[in-house]
Amino acid sequence: MTLKTSLMTATLLTAFSAPAFAEDVKIGVPTWTGAQAIAYLLGAVVETRIGGKVDYVPGDNATIFQAMDQGKGDIDVHPDVWLPNQESFTKQYVDGAGTVTLSENSYAGNQGFCVSKDFAAANDITDIADLGRPEVAALMDSDGNGRGEMWIGAPGWASANVNEVKVRDYGLLDFIEPIRAEEAVKTARIKDSIAKGEGYAFYCYEPHAVWYMFDVVMLTEPTFDPAKYIMVQPSDDADWYTKSMVATKDDLKKVQIAWSNSLVDRSPAIAEFFANFSLTADDVSNFAFEISGKGRDPAEVAAEWIEANPQRVDGWLGL
Repeated sequence: MTLKTSLMTATLLTAFSAPAFAEDVKIGVPTWTGAQAIAYLLGAVVETRIGGKVDYVPGDNATIFQAMDQGKGDIDVHPDVWLPNQESFTKQYVDGAGTVTLSENSYAGNQGFCVSKDFAAANDITDIADLGRPEVAALMDSDGNGRGEMWIGAPGWASANVNEVKVRDYGLLDFIEPIRAEEAVKTARIKDSIAKGEGYAFYCYEPHAVWYMFDVVMLTEPTFDPAKYIMVQPSDDADWYTKSMVATKDDLKKVQIAWSNSLVDRSPAIAEFFANFSLTADDVSNFAFEISGKGRDPAEVAAEWIEANPQRVDGWLGL
């Protein structure tokens, strides 16, 4: 055998013995705990059951969707798409550009505003309108500026934009100051307000760890009415605040994952797993509690869950 023939044989053997695809994925990690929990669960399955490589990339909704649209592998998947909150992105990239796929499997999300049960009971607070009573607002005013503080979400959240409009359209702006801050700030403030017996209101949603961490209650709002729920997001119009009108409770949400269509060619086994992936709201609440409530490492929680639920994971993998 000549040297040239030997080199050609070695090259062919290498080509046919190597994997046809590199099963790698970069998972977007938004700031809220539920999304972080799902991100690490997706990653743990890819690493432990598919044998792929995972990178976790922090980002807000706009950044993650733009990267999935570009299809270069900078970010391949959004782990927790709330609809219709993030509908401006899905309309642009799923329905319009056709560069992103939205899972057909979803869990239900419920959004509203909460206070502690003790604060609600002591001041007869049951409805969002009760926060506009001057005596209640005064009990929520920790900085002395004449308005009670209410956390409406983190910077970059579509839901925070909705809640800012709601505060206005519920007629609360004279009494309530909408605050945007990272979720960890909200959690610390809930704990502190309960310990001190102070009033505090905050945007809350299910699933979430908060239901396991504190005794809180969701306030009633006017029943969802699409005619009174006209929300324009900043990504659609710079004049979004003026053009929006939201004076009704949010409808129940559909929450699912989304991934870049380019992943199908680059990492087909991972794309197939994403298409089969599904969780319940209880799953996500428990994950979130383990991570934010108990301070556990998300990767550790994910690995533990996979070990305890092999049949569900097998179903995701088509086994």
